[in-house]
Amino acid sequence: MKNSKFSDPFNKARQEKGYGEMNDQDDPVTMVLRLKDVRKCAHNWKTYQSGAAPGRIVIPSEVHIRDTRQIPFEVDPPMHKTYRDLIEEWFKRPLLPEYQAQLVNIIEDIVDEAVTKNGSVEVVEEFALRLQSRALTLLLNIPYEESETWISWGTHVFRSEDSALDGSKANILYDYIDAQIENVLKNPGKDLYSVLLNSEVNDRKLTKEEVKGVMILTFAGGRDTVINSITNTIAYFAEHKDSLQLLKDDPEIIGKAVEELIRYFAPLTQMGRVATQDTAVCEHAVKKDTRISLCWASANRDETVFENPNEVVLDRKINPHISFGFSHHKCLGATHARQIMKILLQVLTKKVVSIDIIDAQENIEELGEFKRKVGFDSLSVKFNK
Repeated sequence: MKNSKFSDPFNKARQEKGYGEMNDQDDPVTMVLRLKDVRKCAHNWKTYQSGAAPGRIVIPSEVHIRDTRQIPFEVDPPMHKTYRDLIEEWFKRPLLPEYQAQLVNIIEDIVDEAVTKNGSVEVVEEFALRLQSRALTLLLNIPYEESETWISWGTHVFRSEDSALDGSKANILYDYIDAQIENVLKNPGKDLYSVLLNSEVNDRKLTKEEVKGVMILTFAGGRDTVINSITNTIAYFAEHKDSLQLLKDDPEIIGKAVEELIRYFAPLTQMGRVATQDTAVCEHAVKKDTRISLCWASANRDETVFENPNEVVLDRKINPHISFGFSHHKCLGATHARQIMKILLQVLTKKVVSIDIIDAQENIEELGEFKRKVGFDSLSVKFNK
């Protein structure tokens, strides 16, 4: 099997039942697998809430490693919109020409370094992590050099080699954010911390805890997902050299290609909600205060919606994927992630002739009855110019 082929472990359950089941730290989860059902549940915040105990809607649950609520991710309407309205314009900045020009420079430098290196490049640590971290300095509007601190943390904020949830590692991020907030209170600037600390909701200033909640989400939400997207894309073009040539010959389809790669690889498998009442999913009983998951990865392969769902069709014309979520909780960082992917493809088509995979170690998620490849623990390649 090709390294870039990601199978659909949910296929049988999706077609036969529409749901799956898994146990997460003795907090069971009913996994919603069909696109229409995922959308319906995502929209129904009164029945399936995000504003449960901090960390509980994440799978695996983070209730044991944090008590700060991520904002606006773990907040329901109407307060969700109040918070989101505060920061939505900031997260649209990647559409500005000057932002994109700086992002081009960051990605060109990364690719140039990879192309000129003798021997192989380990994509996860040496390429994707660096790219993600350096690009994040733009999103936060802070000095480029700060990315070296984040790179030193490694690829996973909450996970270590022997633990899916590592509280001591997570505390590195939490303590870092606390320190940054204190620094900015003394020396405000034009960065996201400063903007948040100077913002108001319901005629009051945001608290330090609320600012911390936004920043944890910004750091954690776009880390593994962007790293997975970049790494999986490199693996795909390494094994589909004609596809890289297709983008060279027809750069107009790069936008469609970005959406298709994000659909197919679905860098985040699922996200949870907590039932506020006894209900049912696909005629399966869901008890009050138990969890469901919105399984983006399964919904993106729904054969009733996508033609040839298990194939990458770079110029796919109809592509209602939900890799960035759905309804009011759609990912705030989606614009930034899309620009990273778009510019990466543009730069690869200009600077790289082909890519060869030297070695690959898969990252497999254990999801109850399902096992899903979400990316790579390591991927060594040779970029050919």
